[in-house]
Amino acid sequence: MVERGPRESAPGDWGRVLHPRSVALVGASGREGHPMARPLAWLRDRGFAGRVLPVNPRYDELGGLPCYPRLADVPGPVDLVLALVPAERAIATVEEAGAVGAAAVVVFASGFAEVGGDGVAAQAELADAARRAGVRLLGPNCQGLYVARSRLFATFTAAGERVLEGSSGIAYVGQSGAIGGAVLDVAASRGLDLTAWVSTGNQADVDVAEVARVLVADPDVHVLAVYAEALPRPADYVRLAAEARTAGTALVVLRSGRTESGRRAALSHTGAMLPESTAFDLVSREHGVVLVDDVEELLAAATLLRTQTRPRGPRVAAVTSSGGAGILAVDRCADVGLTVPELAEPTREKLARRVPAFGSVANPVDVTAQLFNDGGGAFGEVCALVRDDPAVDAVMVILTMLVGETARALAADLAATVADAPADAPPVVVVWMAGEDATVEGRAVLRAAGVPVFSSIAVATRVLAAAATAAAPPAAPATPVPRIDDAWSLVTALGVPVPRSVRVPVAAEAPDAVAAVGGLAALKAVAPGLEHKTEAGAVRLGVDVAGAADEAAALLARVPGAEAVLVQEMVPPGVELLVSVDGGRDNWPPVVTVGRGGTETELHHDLAHALAPVTADTARALLDSLRCRSLLAGHRGAPPADVGAAVDAIVRISRAAGADGLQELEVNPLVVGTHGAVAVDVLLERA
Repeated sequence: MVERGPRESAPGDWGRVLHPRSVALVGASGREGHPMARPLAWLRDRGFAGRVLPVNPRYDELGGLPCYPRLADVPGPVDLVLALVPAERAIATVEEAGAVGAAAVVVFASGFAEVGGDGVAAQAELADAARRAGVRLLGPNCQGLYVARSRLFATFTAAGERVLEGSSGIAYVGQSGAIGGAVLDVAASRGLDLTAWVSTGNQADVDVAEVARVLVADPDVHVLAVYAEALPRPADYVRLAAEARTAGTALVVLRSGRTESGRRAALSHTGAMLPESTAFDLVSREHGVVLVDDVEELLAAATLLRTQTRPRGPRVAAVTSSGGAGILAVDRCADVGLTVPELAEPTREKLARRVPAFGSVANPVDVTAQLFNDGGGAFGEVCALVRDDPAVDAVMVILTMLVGETARALAADLAATVADAPADAPPVVVVWMAGEDATVEGRAVLRAAGVPVFSSIAVATRVLAAAATAAAPPAAPATPVPRIDDAWSLVTALGVPVPRSVRVPVAAEAPDAVAAVGGLAALKAVAPGLEHKTEAGAVRLGVDVAGAADEAAALLARVPGAEAVLVQEMVPPGVELLVSVDGGRDNWPPVVTVGRGGTETELHHDLAHALAPVTADTARALLDSLRCRSLLAGHRGAPPADVGAAVDAIVRISRAAGADGLQELEVNPLVVGTHGAVAVDVLLERA
């Protein structure tokens, strides 16, 4: 990826890109049926109001339009240039675009960084040429853009062959041209013509985050769907998420490359156990971004948020025509952290007057097929009653083999129910388990009403869970911490209690050190790069004065590179936690991690995360989210741990996020006793 400078496009520049008065097509083709002939034909024939200017020295005329030999020969100003030329001619085209004052150039050609080797260097040269020329560069290796309001078909994607005449209020921006084409095509097939569509390709200059920031500020855009493979400047994504929230534009993001294979291979300390997407996920949650896992979910979530509110929480009510489908819904809800609550007694009483006696008014509500045979809008009434129950955050309607006239009537009934709902009513989604060809009209009615229609209960529950994800708390205000290169000194400066300790360079000094810390001590070898002391055999516990010299000598001999022995007072037993804070990895904001500590940290992998530093409320919420929280409360008769002391220690350790040059500070374990919490072992890494 080519590193870009700090330049940003002014709003006026983007106006010339998304709504240009003139588009020049360099290398325009007259070959009928060729993909590169599509932009000229579409701009000419589909309502673009600006000037269309083909540029190719081999033609005097193309498609009934005058064709110019060079960009310099085009009369009048040029706003946008489409480079329909091979990779070797892209730089010259960019330079010519700058000379005529164009705002941007779209480079469709491949053969750049995506092929590696010389392609990386070629892309860097292309980006440099754009900077020198003073033009923005979209691509290379992209499929361009489409904007409904200006009828700008600056793309060759085959999805553009569809009749795109509407504007759904949903916009899309993504790197992959193939993924983008699929989104444009599937959305159109469902009657959701996109308001804007942008493919950024290799992102030599303009990236997904910049385009997205422009689109979330567009009053025509109510929902922005984003597909991102790389976010070169995380600060831009943070700004995008914040600006989308401020603008009231729903942001739905599908990000690839978040799997475990992207982690560091070596298992060392906390940082090695964190997915690379941790900070990305936390930033997204803080600002209400909906994160999804595939294209179907991306479109479904965008459809949901286009006309309905987000679920207020994880409580889902299922209304179904099949008891079996209801059971599946309960299982799939549990898989993704959704709950299926009991409905209130008044709700059940009202439902009992409408649902046949052999149905069910519990949650899931089984209306049976009989209700559809009765007609008269009874199904819509049932869904409205369920939606209005105070325990319900979202309604999932599950239909099985309902087709034909029954399906059309049911869809109209349900669409009316959604349309009549208050603005803040829980959202309604439909899972229709029947062939699409037999339910085309019913699905169209529901989608026109803003009701997402799924064919899978699993996908529906994943989308609801993503939309209902609770907001992550924002980080507390950061406070500067002076650079301290010794881990124990840093922890002490943060105000976290530590054991009395004496560092001895030779074994002969160990007995006096043990006596100084209370007569019974833990001995730990000190060596560069020594992280897992227990696994390295570098710890001795319960050492008294008499055995101190021999134990210290054994440690110094056993541990390679050992330069001293740390003699620490023995800390009373308690619950062992891990608390770690990084200084911000890969330019993302800092993250604090809290989890079960000790020698079994990797085994349990019981961890919770938040943006750092944290408040006391956030620290307590992190502890409450752990599977091991019952240990803190006092498990099987054990006395409760001092949670307040643990919270205070977490808050103090998290402040290390503001330390100069910090890469990671880990306390493991933080021993939480009945009265207080003590940092027993620490690890510090500097950038």
